[in-house]
Amino acid sequence: MATFEKRGPGLWRARVRRRGFPTASKNFKSKAEAQAWARDVEGEIDRGSYQGKAEADRTTLLEALDRYENEVTPQKKGSRVEKYRLALWRRDPLASRSLGSLRSADFAKWRDSMVADGFSASKIRNDLNLISHLFNIARVEWGFEGLSNPITRIRKPKMPEGRDRRLTTEEEIALLAACKNSRSHWLLAVVQVAIETGMRLGEILSLRHSNIDVWEEGGVYRGVARLDDTKNGTRRDVPLSPAAVQALKGVPIDINGKVFPISPESIKKSFGRAVKVAKLADLRFHDLRHEATSRFFEQGLDIMSVAAITGHKTLAMLQRYTHLRARDIAAKLATNSTAST
Repeated sequence: MATFEKRGPGLWRARVRRRGFPTASKNFKSKAEAQAWARDVEGEIDRGSYQGKAEADRTTLLEALDRYENEVTPQKKGSRVEKYRLALWRRDPLASRSLGSLRSADFAKWRDSMVADGFSASKIRNDLNLISHLFNIARVEWGFEGLSNPITRIRKPKMPEGRDRRLTTEEEIALLAACKNSRSHWLLAVVQVAIETGMRLGEILSLRHSNIDVWEEGGVYRGVARLDDTKNGTRRDVPLSPAAVQALKGVPIDINGKVFPISPESIKKSFGRAVKVAKLADLRFHDLRHEATSRFFEQGLDIMSVAAITGHKTLAMLQRYTHLRARDIAAKLATNSTAST
């Protein structure tokens, strides 16, 4: 059974005794928190999952963050970005608390403060997902069997609707002209390949000449680019349109074998300048992937074919990127109607 004792101003001690189990006790700032903790402990005992939380009570979130960065982060593709997130969590007041003392209410309060400070839903969700994975790793791999994951019981900010920025013909002409006049020797080809293939910027910049197979068929150059290193961690073959092949053929061969020996940061800066020169509103490089994916559907490709080209894993992700132009759909409906009469 659980008992609660007032230890002083703003301090309550909860104690859970159950035959066959060691006594569990803990101090809280309010009786309500003490009662909630006791219910959790008793529930775990009833389910047969309680094994004590002494180790979790001795380990601070800061210590767990350090261990996570040393053991888990290096295995991830996004390790560089994750180290930045871990550094931010280390500076948070919650880092001084023990894992066993952290409750869902603590992270709900953290979430609300981040929303109030104007941080995006994507950032907040990513930061919470990182801590959630840390708790799961601690419970499954570090031996903290009695530790529960407080993140699973809180609401996460709703993600905004996916962007539907499309390029008009006039905008594409202006953009390519600005890229052609850019000080970056690679920008025009990178942008052309992005529009034609839907590849992510990182995938384009990872291309090596040895990954590209080009042949001539009926007087037209065609090709395939093999991506060995993708965001999803799986290899993928991307068909190259004649325009994409032409763009790649115009790139000089670099001694290190890379098609585009330039950093993502440099391309993004050059792209931003080109967008300003072309006087385009609210255009990001990733919108080119959206544009390419939408064009694949407009050309009549089915979902499986588009997914094979772009590497999208789920239909939901494809739906975020594919906003077909209503006038194009109307034209197809008119054509089909005429053909049937």
